[in-house]
Amino acid sequence: MDGTSGVREKSVSRPHRLARTSGVLSTERLQSGVQNVTGRQSNPFGLDPGCEPFVPGYGDANAHFHVIGDHPGVHGGAESGVPFTGFEASERLQRALVAGGLLESVGTPPVVDRTYLSYRYMCPPEGVPTAADYAAHEPLFDAELRAITAHVLLPVGVRATAHILGNMSARSASDIDMDALHATEIKGSGWLIVPIRDPVEWTDDDEAALVAALEALLERDYRQRADLGRFLPDDDPYMVR
Repeated sequence: MDGTSGVREKSVSRPHRLARTSGVLSTERLQSGVQNVTGRQSNPFGLDPGCEPFVPGYGDANAHFHVIGDHPGVHGGAESGVPFTGFEASERLQRALVAGGLLESVGTPPVVDRTYLSYRYMCPPEGVPTAADYAAHEPLFDAELRAITAHVLLPVGVRATAHILGNMSARSASDIDMDALHATEIKGSGWLIVPIRDPVEWTDDDEAALVAALEALLERDYRQRADLGRFLPDDDPYMVR
């Protein structure tokens, strides 16, 4: 945690392998100011959406990449408790993330590599979640997203993409064209956003495009940082997240 920025900076000597840290974060402090992170991979911040069962976020609490799905009824995990598991299409997404360098291996759970997986709506719904359902979970989702503070957001499907673009970028959330947005890069408000077409709709070309986009991303410094050195008396850069 950097005392000036109020947000932890995830330093890395090269993009492909990152140092990891661990700590403890209480639920009470989650929305008021995140200072430490936990080494737990399942529900690291102890979120409670008020339903049972639910599918909490899973992965690296220091993640550089945050993959965001819709809900367990669409992207799986109701039985395992792990996002993007149990459905053939979701496991196809896992394989693409492995090929692109964001996961170490496919599985239930997958072996993560500086990546975090979560849903906008954590409860397995009966049918389709209502607008009120999503609204009730939005504070939890927003707190988790800002606790992770990933550099790259990867929303999966129309609903997740519309939410991320509408709230984390200057782009309009209306008329979402996933064919055009899939595996492209959009500059957000402090994040780089890479929308992903729902894997149940993928062609082989869609899968290849995502893998290629992720590989290209990892070949450069994708980190979203600001240089506050201009506010200091010397000329040295002072990069913060």
